[in-house]
Amino acid sequence: MPEGANKVLDRRTLETDNRNLLKYLKPGIQVLDVGCGSGAITKGMAEKGALVTGIDPGETLIAQAQGNYEGIAGLQFQVADIFTFETAERYDLISSARVLQWLQDPATALLKMKALLKSGGLISILDYNHEKIQWHPAPPAEMKEFYNAFLKWRTDVGFDNAIADHLSGLFESLGFTHIEVEVQHELTTKNDPEFAAKAGIWSTVAKTRGLQLVKDGYITESQRLSAIGAYEKWIAESGESMTLYLLSVSAK
Repeated sequence: MPEGANKVLDRRTLETDNRNLLKYLKPGIQVLDVGCGSGAITKGMAEKGALVTGIDPGETLIAQAQGNYEGIAGLQFQVADIFTFETAERYDLISSARVLQWLQDPATALLKMKALLKSGGLISILDYNHEKIQWHPAPPAEMKEFYNAFLKWRTDVGFDNAIADHLSGLFESLGFTHIEVEVQHELTTKNDPEFAAKAGIWSTVAKTRGLQLVKDGYITESQRLSAIGAYEKWIAESGESMTLYLLSVSAK
């Protein structure tokens, strides 16, 4: 997680950013939240009465989660990577939101989650297809150039830009059943008080992950700064809407 990107995580809530889970959360069920980040959504699960363990490989994020939500009943956090996570516990529900997009081997991660489910347990994955983002009107050329470089960098390091649309087939190939797909697209418009923050996610990406793109030679520092400036002007002046393509896929 690049420095500063946790601000995006902290704004999220269960009701607005992981509402696909609401129908599954019941008092007393055992839940594992894989890639919980700073714990804002995980906390919401525990407030519904579930017994929740949040894991994330980011030590700083877990320390923040523990500091922010210490004392909430039924909630614990642990520094752990799903690929090496070991526990005797088995879970009624395993959730992983916006995480598989950052894994080079999502199939192995899903198999590990499957092994951690109770008999009849449910897995719920929420993720994007970054190739299907929609802006209106089109963002400035500088941001489109950055965004295309960002997708190219992701592809070259082994991430699946279209993971949302591949999840159901991946689940089927791994032996999951009762597969259900729900549209959870994230739309923000100029009338939304949070428009600048939500649409501004790509300014945040350029300010944080963009440093890696410069280091790896995908863009120059001048291009990165130009993308930030032009895009923030678009948000303030001509930007009307942005839709992120997001699907929830659940299975047993």
